[in-house]
Amino acid sequence: MKDHLELVTYIVILLAALILSQHMNVVVSGSMEPVFYRGDIVIVEKSDFFGLQEFNPLDVKKGDIIIYNANWFPEPVIHRIIDIKEDENGVYYITKGDNNPVPDPEKVRPSQVTARVIKIDNHLLIIPKIGYITLWIKGL
Repeated sequence: MKDHLELVTYIVILLAALILSQHMNVVVSGSMEPVFYRGDIVIVEKSDFFGLQEFNPLDVKKGDIIIYNANWFPEPVIHRIIDIKEDENGVYYITKGDNNPVPDPEKVRPSQVTARVIKIDNHLLIIPKIGYITLWIKGL
């Protein structure tokens, strides 16, 4: 019985670690300073978490910070939505890093949005500097 309890405990710990790790994203650039910095970890909700939709990318609002797959940058981009517009292909977002002088070079479609940084009482969930380990391992 004790062995089974120990096995169940390990399984629960591994599942919790897997779920938690999927909801953390390391900031790789300084484009969002001073909101967060390179090496910080942001806590996110996913548009598709193993088939579960934690939020709908069509429900984001101006001011939300999203993570999206850009065509112009090899890594996922973490930037703020500064405007929401619509054209013949549907809704799109204009995004910009708070520390960047100009908006991102392309429209962002809801299908590109993979996550949104979580806010509680208007405060973003950020773990400072711990992500530097990941950046070092990846050579970024």
